[in-house]
Amino acid sequence: MIWAMLGSVESGLIFALLALGVYLTFRVLNFPDLTVDGSFTAGGATAATLIASGNHPLVATGAAFVVGCLAGSITGLLHTKGKINALLAGILTMIALYSVNLRIMGRANVPLLSEETLVTQVNTALEPWLGDLALMAVLAVLVICFKLGMDWFLRTETGLSLRATGDNEQMIGSFGANTDLAKVIGLALSNGLVALAGAWMAQYQGFADVSMGIGMIVIGLASVIIGEAVFGRSTVARATAAVIGGAILYKLIVAFALRIGVNPSDLKLITALIVIAALVSPKTLQSWKRSIGKQKRSGGNRHVKA
Repeated sequence: MIWAMLGSVESGLIFALLALGVYLTFRVLNFPDLTVDGSFTAGGATAATLIASGNHPLVATGAAFVVGCLAGSITGLLHTKGKINALLAGILTMIALYSVNLRIMGRANVPLLSEETLVTQVNTALEPWLGDLALMAVLAVLVICFKLGMDWFLRTETGLSLRATGDNEQMIGSFGANTDLAKVIGLALSNGLVALAGAWMAQYQGFADVSMGIGMIVIGLASVIIGEAVFGRSTVARATAAVIGGAILYKLIVAFALRIGVNPSDLKLITALIVIAALVSPKTLQSWKRSIGKQKRSGGNRHVKA
């Protein structure tokens, strides 16, 4: 049980990078970006191919981030310059990336079990001191650094422009702000984080597969929505922390579902149900509270009239 929880937390920390990227588009930019499924695979494919070719894992992981940024920029340019609907722009890039990822890998699967990766390097260097917690500690530090970096970025002039574009694009545009540039930057950074998560996941699981990104947008949304529902999002710092907590909580829920006998083929259905529950529950609770409030007020009014 403890080993399963440890593995869930480790993969949850990797998915936290994905969730931070989804948060940037979904919440900050108010942009429904479906590029995620393609850019996650692009990150894994790039990192795995470069590592298998003899490049240093750190260089390969950095290259994966750059490829993700390029993918997000293409979606942004299709939407802003090509005037293509946001959903359709993301779908088009995602579809194109399937062929691009196959070109990058040269085949449908690239194994890394015999290669030196960041995961093996971390375990080799830190296991004598931290034991089985070595990888989790490094991933936690990495995620916290990106979380703090995002908190700082969203308070800069460019970050505030992104937030304003997501809140009211017409108003901020009337003040002379370049909303198109803000969208491209936001989408680039978002998909860069997603691709970085894909690169880490490929090294963590020991292979990159052309279909490894299927459903990643749902997992990212689940992490964001669960985190906000459980931990709240009153400030940017709290929201990014909630997203990280949501990713870990999501993986723990999935691990628990598998442990009680749920068929692995049903995991996508479970993910969808988790997202639906997280979306519906707050609204249902608010409706229930309003209903109780109205009943109390109407009861008080009847008492006064009597």
